[in-house]
Amino acid sequence: MTVAAPAIAHGDRLLFGGDYNPEQWPEEVWAEDVTLMKEAGVTSVTLGVFSWAKLEPRPGAREFGWLDRLMDLMHAHGIGVVLATPTASPPPWLGRLHPETLPRDENGQTVWWGSRQQFAHSSGAYRRYAAAITEDLAIRYGHHPALRMWHINNEYCTFDYGDEAARAFRGWLRARYRTLDALNEAWGTAFWSQHLSTWDDVIPPRRAQYLRNPTQLLDFRRFTSDALMECYVAERDLVRRHSPAHIPVTTNFMPLWVGQDAWAWAEQEDVVSVDVYPDPRDPLGGQYNAMIADMTRGQARGPWMIMEQAAGPVNWRGVNHPKPPGLNRLWSLQAVARGADAVCYFQWRQSRQGAEKFHSGMLGHAGAEGRSFAEVKRIGAELARLGPEVAGSQVPADIAVLHDWHSWWAGGQDGRPSSRVAYEEVVRAWHRALWEAHLTASFAHPEHDLTAYKMVVVPQLYLLTDAAIENLVTYVRGGGTLVCGFFTGVADTDDRVRAGGMDARLRELFGIRTVHEWWPLEERETVDCGTFEGTLWSEELSAEPGAEVVAAYRGGDLDGLPAVLRRGHAWYLSTLPEPPALRSLLADAAAGAGVRPPLSGLPAGVEAVRRGDLLFLLHHGRGEVTVTLPDDATYRDVLSGEEHTGSVPLGRFGVAVLTRGTRRSGAA
Repeated sequence: MTVAAPAIAHGDRLLFGGDYNPEQWPEEVWAEDVTLMKEAGVTSVTLGVFSWAKLEPRPGAREFGWLDRLMDLMHAHGIGVVLATPTASPPPWLGRLHPETLPRDENGQTVWWGSRQQFAHSSGAYRRYAAAITEDLAIRYGHHPALRMWHINNEYCTFDYGDEAARAFRGWLRARYRTLDALNEAWGTAFWSQHLSTWDDVIPPRRAQYLRNPTQLLDFRRFTSDALMECYVAERDLVRRHSPAHIPVTTNFMPLWVGQDAWAWAEQEDVVSVDVYPDPRDPLGGQYNAMIADMTRGQARGPWMIMEQAAGPVNWRGVNHPKPPGLNRLWSLQAVARGADAVCYFQWRQSRQGAEKFHSGMLGHAGAEGRSFAEVKRIGAELARLGPEVAGSQVPADIAVLHDWHSWWAGGQDGRPSSRVAYEEVVRAWHRALWEAHLTASFAHPEHDLTAYKMVVVPQLYLLTDAAIENLVTYVRGGGTLVCGFFTGVADTDDRVRAGGMDARLRELFGIRTVHEWWPLEERETVDCGTFEGTLWSEELSAEPGAEVVAAYRGGDLDGLPAVLRRGHAWYLSTLPEPPALRSLLADAAAGAGVRPPLSGLPAGVEAVRRGDLLFLLHHGRGEVTVTLPDDATYRDVLSGEEHTGSVPLGRFGVAVLTRGTRRSGAA
């Protein structure tokens, strides 16, 4: 992976803009658009994401004239283009002429055209047509002076259970297991008379009478992620072949989407980009935004890109609330604070027709007089000021949060001890605790090198490979602090329960003698852990001599047994503590590991993050607060140009980006 600051930022300017769909508008609107883009400080637009039918109205036809004019128009006005391959939304004629390009769902029903993403990833016909339009685009525009980046497809999210997917799945399994005996062993087909006598017995996990084979489901998830990535890599290689080496390639992730192993995908991208849409009504929307930033930065191992966010309301929630004044700016600058070198939107001009006509745009239905556009202009101006200060710089983080899609896939299936355990919500709860304790974290894969981190937290990893377990053991033996959540290390890579209910190496690490039973909790049920209440889960454990019982269950069937166990630098939480308790536990562990917040004594609702030499202060509340600065040095706010000594005031959704000046004369 070749992530570097110039690959995202253009010079020292952060990318700012959004999806532009001019084919939805009369051509005379284009001139107005570029004028308003310049007024808003837009530096780039994404073109062509859903333009396949416009570019290829009939099989083999090419209609590039309109795109030629747009590319030239953008270049003439100094606006760069992130040019998309249009392959996420095939034209209706492709499905009509080649029905094998249409995916099928678990019930065998065809997913028809009329929306988007209606492609079967393993279809040879789909891949041929996708390659042809991609290569022609690359040949025509690969050296266009407006081109800044290639954007492949869009939000890869297609599942397919059809016949071509079945053949590809069998091929994927042959490559993974080599022999049918090895596949039978991995899938545990001795259970329920599922023994496979020939490769032709293998099908995708389609609708079945009762619970389906868990490892078959797990492998199908793995296969689907890999099959989609094959589509991405094929198009990536085509555009690279016809473009200068400095033009990066990306595709946009959906945050915490279950179907795509983003760790593997990130290694195939030049720029890691994500679409993020926190709910404006969520009181922890800022924490969610921070978590996705930390996760994407971890995947990028450096600066990253917001490909999409909303300037106002979306259109797909049950009730779609607009962002109140100031929130768009706050969340945009929060992303920059946590490593974003590009802040982009879906979309530039709000659509007047189609399924997303009530999804906001940078230029909404209210036009240039609307509040959203006024806020967009302010953000554009501030990003222009920030660019020279932050472009390409790093966000220091002493804490890693471990996350793995394979564990999520295995642990989220039916037939587990509790359907109430939602992996993504457990991860969010742990990240929230760190965020509220003002501890900056980055996400990492459990097999990554962890030596740079003072503390590693594992919210929950039901499935762990042997390599991951050895990595954790080595990390702790090297002096690192590990804090681990419940139901971790239970299964191996084939979703086979490890002897003892938890890997023996982890039990030794945490001081656990025996895992007797898992005791999941009902909704609103809690367990008394002495100084706090545990939620969602509990476990019947016995401790090894010498392990410290930090907290024990009180009352009930687990009375006196360890709720929180510690051996040296390794902590194990057999329940999910209520939010203040989890925050306190992680803050104590972090302090013992030598991790400190970037600023102490912060008012409620204020977030402090360092990026490079800058200190970002972000106020998620609606009142006015004053933040005490750490010493009597003078600080300059890069956004306003004002200087502050001793303290800085923040209003509703206020932001200050401080760079330290010289100490006042006579100061100690």
